[in-house]
Amino acid sequence: MLTEGLFYFFWFLAVVAFVFEVLALIDILQVPEGAFAATDKQTKKLWLILLVVANVVGLGGAVGFLSLLSFLPIGAFIVAAIYLADVKPAVKPYKKKGGKGGGSNSGPYGPW
Repeated sequence: MLTEGLFYFFWFLAVVAFVFEVLALIDILQVPEGAFAATDKQTKKLWLILLVVANVVGLGGAVGFLSLLSFLPIGAFIVAAIYLADVKPAVKPYKKKGGKGGGSNSGPYGPW
């Protein structure tokens, strides 16, 4: 059995990992489908499924439903880390801008 201090340390790590998983899910929702094909990455649908599953597993680890030393929350964090470290930088130029149309018909002074 883990000591109380060690338990809280691993619980804190699980919560931090869950925050990263949520950030990855929020980020992928702002990237258009075509950006993944243009950058030679897996499809948006596949990454979306992986990140939703990672969020569910990460939530289970953060609230204590899954064992803190289980391999599932660790795997969920790895999925989010791969997305954030590899895929996000590649698709960043294609990311939709908040509040703006961002369509292909936008000129330097607005839509034309």
